[in-house]
Amino acid sequence: MTTTAPVPLTARADQPRPAGVRHEHAWITVSRHATSEGVLRYVRCVSCDAHRVDVRAPGSAAPEAVSRTVERH
Repeated sequence: MTTTAPVPLTARADQPRPAGVRHEHAWITVSRHATSEGVLRYVRCVSCDAHRVDVRAPGSAAPEAVSRTVERH
């Protein structure tokens, strides 16, 4: 019988990245609430712990960033 193990696709937050190395963020929603402009989502990258705010306007297919990405050091 062959056994398998998961293969990490990105570095974990507790594993430091070399300075200047960028990656594609994997955003998860930390919290959200409805506003007059749509649903605001406060998101965090599971890999590097960066944060951002997104909004999903009524009728839109996907949320869009309304803040810049804030890297945590």
